[in-house]
Amino acid sequence: MTTVAGATRIRKYHLALIGVAVLVLLMSLVRMISGQNDLTSSGTFAAALMLAVPIGLAGLGGLWAERAGVVNIGLEGMMVLGTWFAGWAGYQWGPWAAVVAGLLAGALGGLIHAVATVTFGVDHIISGVAINLLGPGITRFLSEVLYKEGTPAAAAGAGITTSPPLKWEAPTPSLPLLSSGPDWLGGLERTHWFLVSDVAGILRGLTHNVNVLVILAVLLLPLTFFVLWRTAFGLRLRSAGENPWAAESLGVNVYRLKYAAVVISGAYAGLGGVFLVFITTKYVEGQTQGRGFIGLAAMIFGNWRPGGLAAGAALFGYADGLQLRSSGGGGAVTSILLFGAILLLIYVGVRIRAMLAPVQGDVAVTRTPKDYTLLAGAALGAIALLWLWLTVDKLSDELVHVTPYVLTLLVLLVASQRLRMPKADGVRYRRGEQH
Repeated sequence: MTTVAGATRIRKYHLALIGVAVLVLLMSLVRMISGQNDLTSSGTFAAALMLAVPIGLAGLGGLWAERAGVVNIGLEGMMVLGTWFAGWAGYQWGPWAAVVAGLLAGALGGLIHAVATVTFGVDHIISGVAINLLGPGITRFLSEVLYKEGTPAAAAGAGITTSPPLKWEAPTPSLPLLSSGPDWLGGLERTHWFLVSDVAGILRGLTHNVNVLVILAVLLLPLTFFVLWRTAFGLRLRSAGENPWAAESLGVNVYRLKYAAVVISGAYAGLGGVFLVFITTKYVEGQTQGRGFIGLAAMIFGNWRPGGLAAGAALFGYADGLQLRSSGGGGAVTSILLFGAILLLIYVGVRIRAMLAPVQGDVAVTRTPKDYTLLAGAALGAIALLWLWLTVDKLSDELVHVTPYVLTLLVLLVASQRLRMPKADGVRYRRGEQH
């Protein structure tokens, strides 16, 4: 049994590597055809890494809560609390105070959500919406009280919508061998050779002068996986999200686990807010820009797993980074249309091949109208994207800016075909009741 499980893990690992290799090959092909070097430049991937971190942290927050059976759409409000308190504490007492204040503020938002949903049985969606309204409201009130003219904060550079700047610069180390010493990766990137320069640009962007905060945030992904999937505490917590009544019958304190998970969820979201404050060196009203919701979408795209969440956060971070790096009407963003058309054509080819096989393994396969509808929709989508790429030279600034959000919707639409959420996610739990 262990051998089979190990073989399955190895097979999935190999498939993931093959998938990454195919994506890089396609990106290189699209870059050569479109002439848009920003598609695989080190600058784009460095920006994507920075932009993916707050999304990933918010997604990890959602993962903790929902694995325990509590839907948390209040991540955005908890991030907002984290940004304000990080900015307020950071300018007075330094960066470590900003981290602690942001974590505690986010955790407080999680605690409010836990009290409402776990103790009082409030609908999880309603409670999350309330927190998303409460976070910006509280922070605006505090700004008007503590940052108004005549206060010490105003004298230090604060305004009604901003905190005074933090005086701290994060270290930016480079990975040994790859990006320390002579910049040989940069030299390869500038050659613009097929595939070679693309791989060099990607590696340089992910390893050269990486903010130490990014490194620490990335390490939280394997830490979360280890705690939730390799410890007794994680097993009990996930059992509370799958079947809390069965867990209760085995002596598990489901209430305590749900509280712990939602408070940790809020702390992760608050940490995402702290990261934004460190990057901009101060709190700015509205700086989360919906990243809490995008983090939730990344978690769903990742099928409630840390690895899938990382892929989702990377995808949204790349779209955002490409938007920032794209110049002259979003030329690089426009080339994504060609990339999407090629991916859809590959999907159509794979589906046709599968449909032509009457037997898969030892089982006869019956095709349904839904299969043909999906195939036709993918083919039409590929044709439409290819036509747009051939006919549209530049996108308006408005369309370039909404690209990450459109991508969020499209990814969720595709990912919805294979999702498997925790069985008791969002279910109202009461000790002793039979479900």
